[in-house]
Amino acid sequence: MNLNSDDQVDTTPESEPQVAQKVFGSRLDLARLYFDALVRDSDELGLLGPREMPRLWTRHILNSAVVSELLVGGEAVADVGSGAGLPGIPLAIVRPDVNFTLIEPMERRAAWLQKIVDDMKLSNVEVIRARAEDVHGRRFDIVTARALSAMPKLLRLTVPLTKSGGRILALKGGKAAEEIQEARPLMKKLGIASFELLTTGATLLAEPTSVVQTRLV
Repeated sequence: MNLNSDDQVDTTPESEPQVAQKVFGSRLDLARLYFDALVRDSDELGLLGPREMPRLWTRHILNSAVVSELLVGGEAVADVGSGAGLPGIPLAIVRPDVNFTLIEPMERRAAWLQKIVDDMKLSNVEVIRARAEDVHGRRFDIVTARALSAMPKLLRLTVPLTKSGGRILALKGGKAAEEIQEARPLMKKLGIASFELLTTGATLLAEPTSVVQTRLV
């Protein structure tokens, strides 16, 4: 039997895992609203593919939210190429004490992000429709990015947005260590002090999140 047709692919949205309560606590209802919005709108806006629905909580929402372990209250965070709001929106739900700016160049996605932020009344989030390289005159304590590009290109985009002594948190997969090695030649040119490969959510998730933390001079 040919199993390649779209109607034979499992696109059933993932049931909420018990660990979601531990991650989001009293703000779990907001995470549920976000989950529902992704299920409803992802296909139309190309936010996440239909094959991602069966792992929407674990691979996307919770995977992003646990990076909150690395944030400090009062920091200003820019989420570059925010797209579906990952990791920015889950982080903003978990950390109302941190200010987030979601930077997204595509008009329809930026409008969707603004609607979601408004619907959820996330007062610690602003949305900017722009490319990262066009956001001038602003510097952030932290810049986040998820599934955007390889480290050398990502650093060229994000370093200009990061304060001196600030950090870039790139959510990465299994090749994170290789990407760090590829980026090392840029350290002096871009003013990078160090790279560190971190793991977040180790006590909560079956597959913890790998994060490349880049600290600037």
